Amino acid sequence: MKEFRQAATLTAIKTPYLADGKFDLAAYDRLVERQIEGGIDGLIVGGTTGEGHLMGWDEHIMLIAHTVHRFGNRLLVVGNTGSNNTREAVKATSQGFAVGMDAALQINPYYGKTSLSGLRNHFGKVLELGPAVIYNVPGRTGQDLNPELIKELANHPNLLGIKECAGTERIAQYEKLGISCWSGNDDQAFTDRHQAKSHGVISVASNLLPKTMKRLMTKPDEALNQRLQPFFSWLFCEPNPIALNTATAMLGMAAPVFRLPYVPLSLAQRQQGLSIMRELSDLGELGEARLLADRDFTCL
Repeated sequence: MKEFRQAATLTAIKTPYLADGKFDLAAYDRLVERQIEGGIDGLIVGGTTGEGHLMGWDEHIMLIAHTVHRFGNRLLVVGNTGSNNTREAVKATSQGFAVGMDAALQINPYYGKTSLSGLRNHFGKVLELGPAVIYNVPGRTGQDLNPELIKELANHPNLLGIKECAGTERIAQYEKLGISCWSGNDDQAFTDRHQAKSHGVISVASNLLPKTMKRLMTKPDEALNQRLQPFFSWLFCEPNPIALNTATAMLGMAAPVFRLPYVPLSLAQRQQGLSIMRELSDLGELGEARLLADRDFTCL
């Protein structure tokens, strides 16, 4: 747990696919190797960015196991085993720890929202199983995890901290109370780290710019932060991971294969992204991006 709290830059790693829609583990391994080379401290496997919600649980646990056994001695592996179904979350989390993940990412019940008492009971069940980060993302779950609840849960010995998407002020409040926080917003991560004193970031952008995001968390470089803002904005011009999936295809990091309901960015959005990525080519991480046509993509 001490090692985890020292981790400043974690990547919500993308899951690439083959033409038949199955996992492209060779491409996945190359993506992970880039993270390690870039100094990333850990991975979130099968999170929102990794499209865990589009996986069967057998796929989900297999990918966690694969990551642990290939890379677990080189970085931290956090499995997204949360669910809006408490029994499902308990089962998946138990399996994730059985295959060796270091910690779980746990989300509050979404869509079928519950009461405050229900939230306490839900998190109580999953926290019993091992170290966990709680993910607060009201824009996706439709329910904010308020500070009073988090303060209660912080007393549990297995709570590592919070992935917080509710803003810099909230993060600063938690950190002053000794509750570890990782920013869930790339565009705010620099401010969250250097002003609100967050522990770091759980990043989407680091899939493409691991060294740069590591640098952003390590050094108070406001000029670099401002330079990256157009890139961050483009990465979230549609719900994540649509732009990231499009970018990895344009950069040749993954095949241009999407699992529905995700589809690639429009041609105009791809042209914008191409221009933005080329402007960042001097960072030495993006390689040569190319504009793909609509026909180049497969949506399954």
